[in-house]
Amino acid sequence: MKYNELTVGMSSEIEKVFDLKSVQKFANLVDDHNPIHLDEEYASKSIFKKRIVHGLLVSGLISAVIGTKLPGEGSIYLGQSLSFIKPVYLQDKIKAKVEVIKLRDDKKLVTLKTICVNQDNEEVINGEAVVKLFQ
Repeated sequence: MKYNELTVGMSSEIEKVFDLKSVQKFANLVDDHNPIHLDEEYASKSIFKKRIVHGLLVSGLISAVIGTKLPGEGSIYLGQSLSFIKPVYLQDKIKAKVEVIKLRDDKKLVTLKTICVNQDNEEVINGEAVVKLFQ
């Protein structure tokens, strides 16, 4: 999408179910083998009582929305704040949504509200992103 096509209030989203295979692949890619994500017995003794998905894996859905939908092609991340509100468990269906909240015309900067919710519509991650458009 071109910068001049954006308006405050526009939004887009994407959904994904996180399974063990995805968690294992992410753990191997980033070398984060914390047993809270990979070992059911270990996780059962934690405050979560079962394995949780890496927070940064879940927040990657935000990047997917930004890079492919809104603003989409030609957008480059400049910054992202994240707050992890609730854990995401294996087989949770997560919806990531971004909403345009501010436009800075002189530099083609877009500020986005970012949020992830689970299948029960409970907020699991929230934050704000700033991206630059080259179109």
